[in-house]
Amino acid sequence: MANGNSAAGEDESTSFRRMFAPGRLTLGVFFPIESFQGDRPTMRHQERLAVRAEELGFAALWVRDVPLRDPSFGDVGQVYDPWVYLGWIAARTSTIALATGSIVLPLRHPLHTAKAAASVDRLTGGRLVLGVASGDRPVEFPAFGVDYERRDALFRDNFRVLRVVLSEEFPTVRSAYGVLSGTADLVPKPTGRLPILVTGSSRQSLEWIAEHADGWITYPRPLDQQERLAASWSSAVSAASPGVFKPFVQSLYIDLTVDPDGPPESIHLGFRGGRNLVVRFLNGLRAAGVHHVVLNFKYARRDAAEVLEEVGREILPRLKAEAPAALAAPPAG
Repeated sequence: MANGNSAAGEDESTSFRRMFAPGRLTLGVFFPIESFQGDRPTMRHQERLAVRAEELGFAALWVRDVPLRDPSFGDVGQVYDPWVYLGWIAARTSTIALATGSIVLPLRHPLHTAKAAASVDRLTGGRLVLGVASGDRPVEFPAFGVDYERRDALFRDNFRVLRVVLSEEFPTVRSAYGVLSGTADLVPKPTGRLPILVTGSSRQSLEWIAEHADGWITYPRPLDQQERLAASWSSAVSAASPGVFKPFVQSLYIDLTVDPDGPPESIHLGFRGGRNLVVRFLNGLRAAGVHHVVLNFKYARRDAAEVLEEVGREILPRLKAEAPAALAAPPAG
């Protein structure tokens, strides 16, 4: 994946360039930027923390799509509808990328998803990265009248419609969701080719994701396992789209100890430890082929605002300083 050509080509979005480049690792943060017990965050001070994340140099703010509360699942994301919340946060920030991790395609009509995504992208000057998924909460599907066992086929169908209506004018599209006959068109269109990343497997093969998506969002794993998976992704991308760069993205729950040399302690989908440990681990991920890490502070023992500040002041500068010289600074745009 050393080639610098992007999946989005000459029309790659501002957000794509800000978040992703070969050999470079950037950091984003999931809403809620908050540590909390149970599954319901307070959502206090999120606007202020979003602005601070932008000031500190985080590459992206991420929202999740959780239509219904299932107490057994453990969280409800940022509580608010992702599109409404993106609009709310977009109005308070100016340059930081806005990303979804991820919109559950089978539960939404693709024309609604396309219009919402294009609207956010157009209104923000190309700041949206659209993460999509097939969904993993069985309780939601019957509430929407959608067959949980068909979510793989519905995901592919929805994905195909998105690609067409976001890029073509007055297309003819037939899908499980309806027929667009070529006499009507979706407006607005995005600022350029809208980057679409697939989350997890979404019940698709790695080869399908490498061919159709602009990047892949996956989950935390031990470093050696993630390195092997990133290599498999790179090979699949090279086979499907020779010479095209498609980023490898992962989430990570962290809690920084007050002691910068604090030892590692396992937490759900991540670890607790000092910032020196975190820097070493992130540099290991970069060497393994990871291009962007989305941090989640839910299990932090310290106030999440303090953790955000320490990551921004102490970790981000070191990641940039320790990157290969040619890749230390984000591309212009």
